[in-house]
Amino acid sequence: MQQFTVPQFIDVEDKIIGPITVRQFVIILAVFLLNVACYRIFTFTAFVLIACVTGGIAAVFAFYRVNGMPFHFFVLNFTQTFRRPTLRVWNHLVGRIETEFVDETAGAELAEREKKAARRIGSSRLTELSLIVDTSGKYKGEGDK
Repeated sequence: MQQFTVPQFIDVEDKIIGPITVRQFVIILAVFLLNVACYRIFTFTAFVLIACVTGGIAAVFAFYRVNGMPFHFFVLNFTQTFRRPTLRVWNHLVGRIETEFVDETAGAELAEREKKAARRIGSSRLTELSLIVDTSGKYKGEGDK
């Protein structure tokens, strides 16, 4: 049987210059080039101020770790957490609003589909209760008829 070498430390980044990784080097290089452009464009005092701010931000993104992960992962997770709602609320009126605007024939078709769905559902009490909740009480259940 043929043997293969399995990589051991796949989460360790490759180092290129001493303890500096490729990611850190690219961040520092990008900020250096940005600071060179700022030196050409702005006055010296504005350049020093901009260089200090961008250098500090770059140092945080390049070297600071939160719970063993790079800082940019922390920033991404932080923004995703605040963009998603933390509380999810079930609105039972949505189904009622949709069926109010349906004419009589479509309402009959909807009731027929609900009956077919009820027949497809097994006799499990949990699935029956979930069907009652999903249909806003229109489906009464097998034992309630």
